Amino acid sequence: MNDTIFIRGLVIHARHGVMEHETEVGQRFVIDLDLTADLRESSRTDRLSDTVSYSNVVASATAAFKTTNYRLLERAAGAVADAILAAFPRITTVRVTVHKPHAPIAAIFDDVGVILTRSREARSDA
Repeated sequence: MNDTIFIRGLVIHARHGVMEHETEVGQRFVIDLDLTADLRESSRTDRLSDTVSYSNVVASATAAFKTTNYRLLERAAGAVADAILAAFPRITTVRVTVHKPHAPIAAIFDDVGVILTRSREARSDA
């Protein structure tokens, strides 16, 4: 199933980074989420219980992103992906994009970041 729930532009202030001032002061990060799930049932029933609550996803992603100060965006994005897959069994794949628009880079740029895609492990009943 290729149904997708998406959340764009979730702004979170956090203290991730390699530089000392990044961990002391922190900075603004922007997260985009793409969540693959089977939405056939909820598209027929119109019941929240048959889908994934956007509000709960945002709360879970925010908590995972802010709880620990990570040096690397890759790890922070991985924590978000892991938390979402653990909390929401209906979600089969999560794509997490973390933008770091104020990264300490000696250059003029629009945006930098990482994109991670994680899926549930295929279970073998054999």
